Amino acid sequence: MAKPVLMTIDDDAPVLGAIAQDLRRKYGAAYRIVRASSGLEALDALGQLKERGDPVALLLSDHRMPQMDGVEFLERSRALYPEAKRALLTAYADTEAAIRAINKVRIDYYLMKPWDPPETQLYPVLDDLLEDWLAGYKPPFEGVRLLGHRWSPETHALKDFLARNHVPYQTLDLETMPEAQELYSKMGEVKLPVVLLPDGNRLESPSVVQLAQRIGLKTRADNPFYDLVIVGGGPAGLAAAVYGASEGLKVVMIEQEAPGGQAGTSSRIENYLGFPAGLSGGDLARRAVAQARKFDTEILTPATAHSLRTDGQYRILTLDDGSELSCHTLLIATGVNYRKLPVSGLDKLTGAGVYYGAAITEAQACKDEEVYIVGGGNSAGQAAVYLAQFARSVTLLVRGTGLTATMSRYLINQIEATPNIHLRSCTQVVEVHGDTHLEALTLADRTAGSTERVLAAALFIFIGALPYTDWLGEQIVRDDKGFVLTGPDLPKERWKLERDPYLTETSLPGVFAAGDVRHQSVKRVASAVGEGSITVQFVHQYLAAL
Repeated sequence: MAKPVLMTIDDDAPVLGAIAQDLRRKYGAAYRIVRASSGLEALDALGQLKERGDPVALLLSDHRMPQMDGVEFLERSRALYPEAKRALLTAYADTEAAIRAINKVRIDYYLMKPWDPPETQLYPVLDDLLEDWLAGYKPPFEGVRLLGHRWSPETHALKDFLARNHVPYQTLDLETMPEAQELYSKMGEVKLPVVLLPDGNRLESPSVVQLAQRIGLKTRADNPFYDLVIVGGGPAGLAAAVYGASEGLKVVMIEQEAPGGQAGTSSRIENYLGFPAGLSGGDLARRAVAQARKFDTEILTPATAHSLRTDGQYRILTLDDGSELSCHTLLIATGVNYRKLPVSGLDKLTGAGVYYGAAITEAQACKDEEVYIVGGGNSAGQAAVYLAQFARSVTLLVRGTGLTATMSRYLINQIEATPNIHLRSCTQVVEVHGDTHLEALTLADRTAGSTERVLAAALFIFIGALPYTDWLGEQIVRDDKGFVLTGPDLPKERWKLERDPYLTETSLPGVFAAGDVRHQSVKRVASAVGEGSITVQFVHQYLAAL
């Protein structure tokens, strides 16, 4: 954590050096001593400290300085650091001005020149001021800070990426936070959103890849060849990474967004074996990532598969950035994406009040607001229970007559026991309203044949399951919805080897599929983990036969 700053300001270089030396001798271990030779220079330094989020405990300024005297500086500095203690260093002739400053600028103390010996003339006063400052001091957030608008899709995309990758960050909302507005006003011409990094640098409107590279995530592989390449970082991919790497395979995992997949966005999973109190999908993903890295799995995030080809016994994966990875075996564990809601104008508001998943990322922004959720599965139910802690009301919109056929009973019980969650069955969204962000919805009741317009601050969508498999080409057989066929489900004419395909093996020998992307898989976290785990055994058998 950055040390709090003690700043001293004086236009007389020898005096400035002497006071800085005395401050450093007494307070250097716990505070950072910063010097400035004028009020303007000091204000500029304070602006830079503010942008980095560094705390300032004390401002000790000489009074008589050209361009800007000490009283004016202390007055103007209050806009940047209102909680910092302020002391004026004056000559005997300026005592009256110092007393006026106490009343006008509310400085905390004035000190007389000379201050020798500091043990009696300087340190006791500063000790009292610093003790008082420390009593109300809250250490600043130390991590990535994101300056932008709540209703900006670009800001939402960066927030969601940071949250899902478990990178500590703080949102500075320009619409609601005076601190953010003040910081932005001092930046000059910048392109929003702005990412303020802990090292003091900043990124203007960065892409997710640019942000990932600057915060230390790995986006390029260390090696050209691996025993096993895993495409997708959901539960199936993570399980395969843990078991494969722990058994000595050289493994790399490619993840387009963040490890955890759809399960990683779940606010609470309460039916996963071994966790009776439940755990969040993000927590499950974080534990699994730590476990995979413990066994030396490489994890590339964000990285996207572009195409797959063969060269003899090698399987070669091309990524979107043009780089290639060669391997003996490959696991397709790309899971599924939420299906888009077919409502006119919805795309324009995506990231600005309309969200696919992302309940955890946006929950606190929905405090005391009206929130709607489309979907009747477990992900929708988990989101409803979580959002109900923040929103005034949460309304579940489902096309069917109820939740029994699509949601686990434990979640239905929780929803029924939560007074601010409401269920509207046989209801769908037919229109969205809002220019820069979502403001209202038009809902159609299929039973009554009526429509109703309702105010809505946010709409969260958890419907359908679309596999990400277009990149595989025709060599990997899929069903009519794009899910990958494996093992006994493969058409006999598409399997060319004498042996039977392994249970999770695709039409291309050495290429496997596990989890939600596999045809007729059970859409549960435990099932995906199981499929990813057993696939490693098939990988060993395949490698042994090469």
